[in-house]
Amino acid sequence: MAENSYFRWPPCLMLLIISVLVSLPTSHSQESPTYLGFVSNATEFPAEDYYDYIIVGGGTAGCPLAATLSEKFRVLVLERGGIPYGKPNLMTQDGFLTTLIEADAHESPAQLFTSEDGVPNARGRVLGGSSAINAGFYSRADQDFYTRSGINWDLRVVNQSYDWVEKAIVFRPELKNWQSAVRDGLLEAGIDPYNGFSLDHVRGTKIGGSTFDSSGRRHSAADLLSYANPSNIKVVVHASVERVLLASSSAYPDAKKSAIGVVFRDQTGQYHHAMVRDRGEVLLCAGALGSPQLLLLSGIGPRPYLASWGIPVAHHSPYVGQFLYDNPRNGISIVPPVPLDHSLIQVVGITSSGTYLEAASNSVPFASPAWPIFIHSPGSAIYLNVATLMEKIVGPLSSGSLRLASTDVRANPIVRFNYFSNPGDLERCVNGTRKIADVLKTRAMKDFRFHHLFGAREFRYVGPALPIDQSNDAQMREFCRRTVSTIWHYHGGCLVGKVVDHNLKVMGIGGLRVVDGSMFTVSPGTNPQATLLMLGRFFGLKLIRERMR
Repeated sequence: MAENSYFRWPPCLMLLIISVLVSLPTSHSQESPTYLGFVSNATEFPAEDYYDYIIVGGGTAGCPLAATLSEKFRVLVLERGGIPYGKPNLMTQDGFLTTLIEADAHESPAQLFTSEDGVPNARGRVLGGSSAINAGFYSRADQDFYTRSGINWDLRVVNQSYDWVEKAIVFRPELKNWQSAVRDGLLEAGIDPYNGFSLDHVRGTKIGGSTFDSSGRRHSAADLLSYANPSNIKVVVHASVERVLLASSSAYPDAKKSAIGVVFRDQTGQYHHAMVRDRGEVLLCAGALGSPQLLLLSGIGPRPYLASWGIPVAHHSPYVGQFLYDNPRNGISIVPPVPLDHSLIQVVGITSSGTYLEAASNSVPFASPAWPIFIHSPGSAIYLNVATLMEKIVGPLSSGSLRLASTDVRANPIVRFNYFSNPGDLERCVNGTRKIADVLKTRAMKDFRFHHLFGAREFRYVGPALPIDQSNDAQMREFCRRTVSTIWHYHGGCLVGKVVDHNLKVMGIGGLRVVDGSMFTVSPGTNPQATLLMLGRFFGLKLIRERMR
């Protein structure tokens, strides 16, 4: 078989193998934590109630934000999804793939969507948000992020906030055969120095943190609710916030309109009102899709666009839903001739050319073992071993947009990311795919090649291989365009300086802020999870200081 040959499997199976990574099963108990006694179903919520802070979205930023604010104030969290605990597919590594392909449009913790670019994606719909459905990799933001983000950071409090998160839900992973080989291959390929285990963003090769513990149990933002003051917090699940309620308010005399509360529906379709008390605020933590969508449905957005939907215009804000980004991912997958340990992302190579290299290994169900490759068969099931090596670019520079598909908040908005529309992103992808080729040529990868006559060794690819002539710029660019997929790091839509100010206040509206990745212009570091968790804690402390003055 030629070096660039690959098995021609159905596109849907190829997508699962290349884009979704599975890991070790575990028998760890999935009992609900006792501290979630303050969680209730939206059907139990009164017709109207009052709070100091209403947080829309109990996700990666929303949970630490709520836990922090509850130290001093009465806080309500409204989460459209359910509780993750007691669901093995969510709470263990082996359920990662199953969670991402569940098809229940209204109940599954991962809500699937496909961008207009044709790339499948997913967003969290569960307490804990996307931190409850992701691959668990944890790494702090790069230093440039703090200067470029437009937010007034106090780096001392930033580091304290990271520490607060890490003590509760971050662990050092144990490397097995594929992750160890990739680490060695990255170093052989010149991605140095070796930084060992580090939660910091440092150039070279390192082992990052994981939100899966040593038993394979997932920890998410929901776990940070253990820090909350139970007498000051209420978390309501299966609550679909329809819109932010806006009116004039004496608490914010400088704004024509202010957020005075929200209206949401429960699973039976009944409406409920949550209102803010004097000087209270509504804090949107619904993510890069949910927050701009909710602003539009509340009448905050481009006047002509809102009018076309018949939505009354509360405030003309032309950039809501604009400047939406997703970090493109490209890479290769191989089937090895040796047994393959399961792993999610644990090792990263941070290059000097604007790309990050990561890897994963997994077993996928395989119905007919007709290939001369390593197959194992626990029980009656037959599984195919697959190892993946991928690159993703810093940034990105290319941006797209979001628009409504419906006035029903439960429907996904329509999004386009315009991958590689900026030439700089494409050149970074070419650099990254060439670095993948360098890693594949290293001694660390030799055990993952097949032996053939006359001493030849070759990889067996699942999906496209890299172009044979990697010096050919045109072929490498075409590979990037043809094989682009997501790493689930979409962000933007409510950018700082365009929709919110440097204190994350929605410009022109009183008592309303956006505290999530929708205001990021770039994805922080190798992975946004750590920074979003930190952000919730950081802004919770900031709001407490503001109110206590």
